[in-house]
Amino acid sequence: MAAAATSSSPSTLTSSPVTEEELTLTVKWSGKEYTVRVCGDDSVGELKRRICELTNVLPKRQKLLYPKIGNKLANDDVLLSQLPLKSSLKMTMIGTVEDDIIVDQVDSPEIVDDFELGQDEAVDIKDKEVNKQKLRRRADQYKIEIRNPCREGKNLLVLDIDYTLFDHRSTAENPLELMRPYLHEFLTAAYAEYDIMIWSATSMKWVELKMGQLGVLSNPNYKITALLDHLAMITVQSDSRGIFDCKPLGLIWAQLPEFYGPKNTIMFDDLRRNFVMNPHNGLTIKPFRKAHANRDSDQELVKLTQYLLAIADLDDLSILDHAKWEFFAEDNTKRRRHA
Repeated sequence: MAAAATSSSPSTLTSSPVTEEELTLTVKWSGKEYTVRVCGDDSVGELKRRICELTNVLPKRQKLLYPKIGNKLANDDVLLSQLPLKSSLKMTMIGTVEDDIIVDQVDSPEIVDDFELGQDEAVDIKDKEVNKQKLRRRADQYKIEIRNPCREGKNLLVLDIDYTLFDHRSTAENPLELMRPYLHEFLTAAYAEYDIMIWSATSMKWVELKMGQLGVLSNPNYKITALLDHLAMITVQSDSRGIFDCKPLGLIWAQLPEFYGPKNTIMFDDLRRNFVMNPHNGLTIKPFRKAHANRDSDQELVKLTQYLLAIADLDDLSILDHAKWEFFAEDNTKRRRHA
């Protein structure tokens, strides 16, 4: 990680508009003090993310204490500009580093209400300067670790994990029982035309563990370019839906512009809210739940393989209406049969 959060001593406050105002806070935890730099337009949840970068205490395991604020620090959606904070303020964090990351994942709340934003509001969120600033800061702070070289001329496929590749809520003696059917066949076929990145809203330890257990990181038929975790996400604000996290592809494009951009990137996720900063590059995949009951009938990755290969040679993937991907794939299959 780059140093948005450091262990240096606090600095003075930069004079700027309230939403852009930089605060340098000191967080005391486990006998040590950590310096965290945030901005007024960041949320409490974002502050916890920065603290996690330093301490490895996951945001949901953190309890922040500062007497003058009361329990407002318990609400991750509150913007820091709404709190009586000032630079050089010292607060205390109570929390434990998660060693048992399986417990961490099972304990995480399930998002059921995946809301649909109106087109105008989605565009407004993407184009808001405050959200562009958050994206720029995140691109400076979060360093993508390249596991396998980016390949010139290839498109980029970004994949979620939970309910996209894996049913993380069901139980099984062997994690392979919860893997989405045809996963390895899908990744093998996609790899011919796409570099592949995995982006999860969980911790990097969980991402590495789960992808390792499923054999994704060691399969000889394809390679994973990079793994991204919850620290790469940003918080945005919707007039109708409040504050929520999303996965801005602009972070990848900013760090690897010679390989990837809006024209050659597509992202699969079961939560459409994750695409809000790049709505033309997202495809909402049908969630894979109740693996034991649906394992024999789920064909989603088979059909998506057809779609990915059908569009791979297009000059601009962002002009497609990915919401109609099933019709496109079926029509393309019919044309090939009659050719």
